[in-house]
Amino acid sequence: MAKVAIVLAKNFEDSEFSSPKEALENAGHETLVIGTEKGAELKGKTDGTVVTTEASFDDVKADDFDALLIPGGYSPDALRADDRALEFVRRVVDLHLPILSICHGPQLLVNADVLRGVTITSVKQVAVDVKNAGGNFIDDEVVIDEEHRVVSSRSPKDLPAFDKAIVEKLAEWGK
Repeated sequence: MAKVAIVLAKNFEDSEFSSPKEALENAGHETLVIGTEKGAELKGKTDGTVVTTEASFDDVKADDFDALLIPGGYSPDALRADDRALEFVRRVVDLHLPILSICHGPQLLVNADVLRGVTITSVKQVAVDVKNAGGNFIDDEVVIDEEHRVVSSRSPKDLPAFDKAIVEKLAEWGK
């Protein structure tokens, strides 16, 4: 089973963290919440869910993981200002690890400069950023880019389809 890095900062979208995490763990995958500081208590923007980071970007290497989950909300916007987060994402791409991204998640990929040629979706207001970064934006509940191993969705309403797709793709991709 896969070890999945979940990158998170304050004001994440609660359901976009908890629902995929639960789906991955129910499928037998291990998850680790990574933030800018180990042991930080991060509060979700919608329901006020409190999540404590289990590691910081200083504590881990992308090589230790099999996949990356980027929940949305304001979290990706905060993370994209952190050079350690950007380097982590670039290494994930270099290793050709699956990336699971929802809602505002692609903001982190935009700043890591890893979207050229990637077919992806996001919340509508991030679409221009995706296109400007060289990504191929498609407005659909789940978009799967087989070549780049990216699974993406737009918003919390897409979570049932996203959760199903990420579990299926990790199994298919041997993770």
